[in-house]
Amino acid sequence: MLGILTFIIIFGILVVVHEFGHFYFAKKSGILVREFAIGMGPKIFAHIGADGTAYTIRLLPLGGYVRMAGWGDDETEIKTGSPASLTLNKEGLVTRINLSQKQVDATSLPMNVTAYDLEDKLTITGLVLDETKTYSVDHDATIVEEDGTEVRIAPLDVQYQNASVWGRLITNFAGPLNNFILGVVVFITLMFVQGGAPNPDSNTIRVTDGGAMQQAGVVSGDRLLAVSGVKVTNWEDIVTAVDKATKNLTTNETIDVTIKSFKNNETKTVQVSPKKSQGRFVIGVETGLKTGFWDKIQGGLQYSWSGALLILTALKNLIASFSLDKLGGPVAMYQMSSQAAAQGLPTVLRLMAMLSINLGIFNLIPIPALDGGKIVINIIEAIRRKPLKQETETYITMAGVLVMVVLMIAVTWNDIMRAFF
Repeated sequence: MLGILTFIIIFGILVVVHEFGHFYFAKKSGILVREFAIGMGPKIFAHIGADGTAYTIRLLPLGGYVRMAGWGDDETEIKTGSPASLTLNKEGLVTRINLSQKQVDATSLPMNVTAYDLEDKLTITGLVLDETKTYSVDHDATIVEEDGTEVRIAPLDVQYQNASVWGRLITNFAGPLNNFILGVVVFITLMFVQGGAPNPDSNTIRVTDGGAMQQAGVVSGDRLLAVSGVKVTNWEDIVTAVDKATKNLTTNETIDVTIKSFKNNETKTVQVSPKKSQGRFVIGVETGLKTGFWDKIQGGLQYSWSGALLILTALKNLIASFSLDKLGGPVAMYQMSSQAAAQGLPTVLRLMAMLSINLGIFNLIPIPALDGGKIVINIIEAIRRKPLKQETETYITMAGVLVMVVLMIAVTWNDIMRAFF
């Protein structure tokens, strides 16, 4: 249960933060955000803000999305003959079009719609008491869709395509940017939670719970001076010395470790029985910490940079030698979340930060369905000084979506096979 909850929280935060980047800069660029949803699936709560955005909470707590006017597959389709009820203001303008049977307004005007234009001319035509009538629609009118979601209509002047090219570019880049910012913030938070930033230049150590050094009576803050007679002064020395001392070790054998106690400065040698983990022997120690305020900030930044380089290297290797085993989808993410939850808050924070940076980098890959693909289109438009035809952009995006759907299905299936078979 804890693993599921951790997965939902991590995944939800990553996606909502990503989508908030798109949301914020879309509004700054004059693009109408018709809906900002937290969760997926059926709507359980909705509120239309003064900014015209419908803020909704949906049943499945997995991520969220922003619905921008004229972006992607955003459209309002009214089938010919569909029953609707119109709410008119004192000037006779339609301020609300209700297509849902879930929300009935006794004061509204019933109509069977035969034609409409909610983007350019802002009109709606239909049969009212067997008579064909046409009404003008207010620019800021709302429409209640068949599932009960009420959103603003999307006139051309507030659609994604009519924003400036730079407005669209920053709107597309803002999602990944927010993930990078989140990654840095979480890594800095991790430094404060664990009490400091790792100090690889020192031989002061922390012992892990249940590890071999803790069982030998060593405590965090002690200094490690030698491993099997080999002197050590920093973390790299410690790793090298332990590897050398345990190279031909068998289970239950011990090695000599010399430490200096931080409590009384006493130097002593203890017998340590290394434990095998992932094919190698470990003694259960981590780097000591630098506990200054700016040390923690710097440590968070360094972790973020190292994490980004690690992800970029993995991406380069994936391109050079593609394999589904190098990719992970929701199933793999759930497994990692469960393992992190079992190891405690610091591990959860580390995972969240890495996944956030990974999501930001992945979304910048220039595949049409991803933010990176949209950014490439924006750059092409800036160079050409005119937008691509909407049909051309739609076809390119659909091709990218198809590639991503096929890839996601393949990755998820591969994750399931690895996890359960």
